Amino acid sequence: MRVPPIRLGVNLDHVATVRQARRTTEPDPVQAAILAELGGADQITIHLREDRRHIQDRDLELMRRLSQLPLNQEMGVTDEMLAITCRIRPEVACLVPERRQEVTTEGGLDVAGNRERVAGAIERLHGEGIRVSLFIDPAEPQVRIAPTLGADAIELHTGEYANARGAERASQLERLRAMARLGAELGLEVHAGHGLTYQNVAAVAEIPEVVELNIGHSIIARAIYVGLRQAVADMRRMMDQARMDARLNTRP
Repeated sequence: MRVPPIRLGVNLDHVATVRQARRTTEPDPVQAAILAELGGADQITIHLREDRRHIQDRDLELMRRLSQLPLNQEMGVTDEMLAITCRIRPEVACLVPERRQEVTTEGGLDVAGNRERVAGAIERLHGEGIRVSLFIDPAEPQVRIAPTLGADAIELHTGEYANARGAERASQLERLRAMARLGAELGLEVHAGHGLTYQNVAAVAEIPEVVELNIGHSIIARAIYVGLRQAVADMRRMMDQARMDARLNTRP
């Protein structure tokens, strides 16, 4: 099996989280995007939430105008966010669930239970030339329905894998592998993200069908110690090494 290169989307939400703690002007996620690019990021991922807890409208506007990298905008499936996204026109819109009481996104979007709304959002985004990814749990009903709604890609929620230990982690990894295979067989581009760290990323990066990882918190946390450019470069190196290992393991 041919193992394609793997992309790294760097989520800069938590740069904005630090800024919003003081309601000041720094650190600036737009400046951080430049360092992420220098470190080897393939795209910038940001989530403009309804409650504006980290990324602000200004950040999204400036990122779209100034970043040289493709923009992946995570968004709740609301009329407000659809209007904003259709105006900004990022390269990719990733539809995610959103609840005010959560600290961070806690699970995948239930696309099977919200077929009509999700399909309508995808149609509207496609009308503006925006590719659409669905952030879903690695569950067969959710994966199977994605292409019928018109999605271009799925992003498998890796939170349960990241939080598991021992035999349970191995089980969650196999679940990710199976759903990545299914997604690819259905003609979807397969991404993954949430809770991935320098300690657990390699096993997910080795899954041949996964062509993109979106990672934020762990990279920003490491950047406190080594700087953002180096933190992104370190993650890039680990992902690429895992991909090289996967290619060697799949040779006949």
